[in-house]
Amino acid sequence: MPSSLTDLDILRELEPSAERLLEDHVRKAKAWNPHDYVPWDDGRNFAALGGIDWEPEQSQLSEVARIAMVTNLLTEDNLPSYHREISESFSLDGVWGTWVGRWTAEENRHAIVMRDYLVVTRAVDPVALEAARMAHMTTGVAKPVKGPQFLRSVAYVTLQELATRISHRNTGTACGEPIAEAMLQRIAADENLHMIFYRNLSAAALELSPNEMLRAITDIVTRFQMPGLTQPNFRRNAVLLAKNGIYDLRQHLDVVLRPVLRAWNVFERNDLTADGERARDELHAYLEELDLKATRFEEQRDRALAREKQRSAVTL
Repeated sequence: MPSSLTDLDILRELEPSAERLLEDHVRKAKAWNPHDYVPWDDGRNFAALGGIDWEPEQSQLSEVARIAMVTNLLTEDNLPSYHREISESFSLDGVWGTWVGRWTAEENRHAIVMRDYLVVTRAVDPVALEAARMAHMTTGVAKPVKGPQFLRSVAYVTLQELATRISHRNTGTACGEPIAEAMLQRIAADENLHMIFYRNLSAAALELSPNEMLRAITDIVTRFQMPGLTQPNFRRNAVLLAKNGIYDLRQHLDVVLRPVLRAWNVFERNDLTADGERARDELHAYLEELDLKATRFEEQRDRALAREKQRSAVTL
C-alpha cells in the first residue's frame, strides 16, 4: 500500500475488517442490567427528602477502595468527551458509526451502575462526587498525540481499554465486598471485549500500513496517559493506587504493553522501511527504560511497606 494514506483511505480499506470484528463482538457480548448489581435495600433518603446526609463513618470501603472507585467512575463519567473524540477519528458513517454507537452504549452502563452502587451504599460523599464529576467533564479529555488521527486513536484505545480492565478488576478485589467485586468484574469483561475489537483492528492497520502504524504505536506508548488525567487530584490518587497495587508501572508494562505488542508481532515484523525501523527502535528503548523505572518503583514500595510493618510492630 502507498505510504500516503489519509484517514479516509484507511477507514475505507479497513471497513471489511471492522464489519467482521463488530459481528464477532456482538456475538460474544453478554447483555446485563446495571440495576442487578445495586443493593437497593441498603438505600435511604438524604436530607433533602427528610433523611440524613452522608457522613464518613457510613462508608464500608477502605480509603484505597474509595479512591479507586471514584477515580474509575469519574473516568467512565467522561464518556461524552470520549464519544466525541472517537467519532471524529472513526467517523459516524456505515459500520464505524454502528460501532461507535454500540461502544458508547455499553460504556455508559459502567458509570450508571457504579454511581448507583456508591450512592445507595453511601460508600462515598455524593456531594463531593458530583462536584468532581462537574469539574472533570468541564475540563474534558487530555488531547491525543498530534498526527494522523485514526491510527493513533485505535492504538490508544487498545491500551486504554486493557488498562481500565485491570484497574476495575483490582478495585473490585480491594473493595472486599462481593457485590462490588461482581459489578466490577462485569464491567471489566466489557472492557476486555472492547480491547479485543481495537487490538484486532490495530493489527489490520499494521498489515495495511506498517510503517505509519508503527510510528503511531510508538508515539502513543511513549506518551501514554490514562484518560482520567484531567480529573481533580488524579496524579496524587494515581500514586496512592500504584502503591497499593491497583494499577502501577509493572502492570502497565507486563500486563498491558508487552502482551499487546506481542499480539501485534511488533518486534518480529519484516515489512518495515527505515522509518518503521526507527520507530520500533524508539519503542524498544522506551520499554527498556520503563522496565528499569518499574523495578525502582517496586523496590521503593517494598522498602516503604517494610518500614510501615516495623512501625506497626513497635506500636503493638
